[in-house]
This record gives sequence, C-alpha cells and structure tokens, in this order.
Amino acid sequence: MKLKKRNKRSRIRGTRTCGWAMKKHKGSGNRGGKGMAGTGKRADQRKTFVLAKLYPYFGRRGFTSRPTAKKISNVMNLQEVWEKYGKEKEIKLEKYKILGEGEGFKATIYAQSASKSAVEKMEKAGGKILLPEKKMPKKIEVKVETK
Repeated sequence: MKLKKRNKRSRIRGTRTCGWAMKKHKGSGNRGGKGMAGTGKRADQRKTFVLAKLYPYFGRRGFTSRPTAKKISNVMNLQEVWEKYGKEKEIKLEKYKILGEGEGFKATIYAQSASKSAVEKMEKAGGKILLPEKKMPKKIEVKVETK
C-alpha cells in the first residue's frame, strides 16, 4: 500500500507547457489584451499587419472641428452695432466685419470689412461705412538694355 501519493505538479514539471497548453495560460496576457491591444509604437509583433492594412495608424491624429463649427467672433450685424453704439456719430470697429442684418442708421462706422448689403443699408439711411484702403504691391520696373 502507498503511503504518499505523488504530487500532480511533479509530473507536469519538465513537460513543454507545464500543464498550460500552448499559449501560456490561454488568457490574453502574453499578447497584450484583446483585439488591437498592444499595437502601440513598439508593437513589433503586429507591425506588419498594421502597416499593410491600417496604414495611417502610427503618428498623431486628433480631433479637428469642421470649418462650419468654428465661431467667428469678430463679426457684427448692423442691429448689434445700433444696440451697442446707436447714439454715437463715429463708431470705431477696426477689427470687425459688418454684416447687413438689421436697419441702417445715420453714423460713420470704421470697420475692417463689410458686406454689400450693410454698405447699401447704411448709405440709404444717410450713414456710411469706411473701410481701410487695400495696399497694392508696387510694380518693379526692369530695364533691359539691348545693344
């Protein structure tokens, strides 16, 4: 009769997988998780797949807003100008673009730019919008001497 039963662990030691089958413990620990986990900057084990199938995978990618979603803060309608500066005769808004929503009024507005409808409404009401003059590049004259 056997007094001491042989330990199961002693029979497993020395075998190729030590009782854990071929992929370590069959979990995801050795390969870095599920799916595309572990495909970071130094993911040499998946680099060939990533470069072949998912080309722009490495490098910076970020969220960018659509051009329509960007709010332009330096725009004012004639209605807003009237509500803020209605009693003044000269209104200096050099960093603003004036748009034509609202009624024109009698005043002089200095602005960076203006829409056609805003200029027409202001002139019709007896006011005006003054814009900065556009500087044209100087023409360089080249003289060619022929003999």
